[in-house]
Amino acid sequence: MKMRIMKPAFLARFIVIAVACWLSSLATAAERKPNVLVIMTDDQGSVDVNCYGASDLETPHMDALARLGVRFTQFYSAAPVCSPSRAGLLTGRYPQRAGMPNNAPSTPDKPGMPPSEVTMAEMFKAAGYVTAHVGKWHLGYTPETMPNGQGFGFSFGHMGGCIDNYSHFFYWAGPNRHDLHRNGREVFANGRFFGDLMVEEAAMFLRANQARPFFLYFALNQPHYPYQGDEKWLKRYAALPYPRNLYAAFLSTMDERIGRLLAELDTLGLRDQTIVVFQSDNGHSTEERAHFGGGSAGEYRGAKFSLFEGGIRVPAMISWPAKLPQGEVRSQIGHGCDWLPTLAELCGVQILNRDIDGKSLVPVLRSADAPSPHKVLHWQIGKSWAVRDGDWKLLGEPKDTSQTQKPDRLDHLFLVNLHDDVREQTNLADKHPDIVERLKTLHQAWEAAVSAGAK
Repeated sequence: MKMRIMKPAFLARFIVIAVACWLSSLATAAERKPNVLVIMTDDQGSVDVNCYGASDLETPHMDALARLGVRFTQFYSAAPVCSPSRAGLLTGRYPQRAGMPNNAPSTPDKPGMPPSEVTMAEMFKAAGYVTAHVGKWHLGYTPETMPNGQGFGFSFGHMGGCIDNYSHFFYWAGPNRHDLHRNGREVFANGRFFGDLMVEEAAMFLRANQARPFFLYFALNQPHYPYQGDEKWLKRYAALPYPRNLYAAFLSTMDERIGRLLAELDTLGLRDQTIVVFQSDNGHSTEERAHFGGGSAGEYRGAKFSLFEGGIRVPAMISWPAKLPQGEVRSQIGHGCDWLPTLAELCGVQILNRDIDGKSLVPVLRSADAPSPHKVLHWQIGKSWAVRDGDWKLLGEPKDTSQTQKPDRLDHLFLVNLHDDVREQTNLADKHPDIVERLKTLHQAWEAAVSAGAK
């Protein structure tokens, strides 16, 4: 058989076309928007990671995120409890303005976060991203308030506040109720550890969508009670005092699952194309179901349900090795509502609802000298409220859920300067009535604006 030899003119044209296609593919790859993975943990103490000061825990995978990214030391959740904190992260709005001032009910007969709220998932979906929720939801139990009704193309997990990790039953009150759903339909995986199921579902989503920009909200139900750590970790921490031993085992069990998910990104060659955000939803729990503790806020006062620092100051990091600094720490103030505008700026996507409270942290991420985007921050849960203006923080009707000290009677108003007293031990309200009045006025104006439905 004779070989056909290309004519010079044809060969030149072929080369031009081939080079053009190659350059086009390079341009397409360069123009692809980054992927986003948001990891939210549940009831993790303010310092319960090695890189935040814990010396009795093994958290290599969370620590690796800090080494490959930027870690915040003054990062606040939007609330000291689950649902409002999650609403703040997903909408970029204070929970009171997002219609989620308290925990969502865990039954289908009561409303959750209003469907009119615009979530991060809807923002990314509008920009061409494929979106997924894996894990805990706790923002509604009706079709329009479950993940598929709030912008997530795929959803797997539980809709209520917590589940047993093996039976997948919700058990707070009334009859036990099974709570495991895929895309709004009940599914069963009796006896399978929920953390393993989460990694499996997330990994399948990553493999199926590795060629497209994706947004994955990976919302762990750990280390929230019930403490159900792996046997090897229970043995590893057997010498720790109770209940720290149970909490530590569950936390390292969680860290290992985070590591498996990040390893999947590496296997698929997606780490440099993926922005990873990490945050706890609030401080550690001291509830009876949590054995009255186990987690740690370190030197901070308070825990879950409290607006003292231990209830709202949380571990938070962001990693994008290809574009952001690595191994750096930021002391500027950040807030859970900030992730939406931050990710929108980093990904070059449009914010659908501009009426948000979050501020982009991109300048802070790029420079340790950039100012905090926040001068004033507000919180409210039930009758308790707090406002921070610079170093001054005023708490109204404060609660201390620490279970670690027996404080003096708490006054109705508690003023502290966090620069001088980050442990919040001394009430300065009587010494600085002018500052109390100024901060109280700030809170009252914010509360009135929230009640009126305005920013």
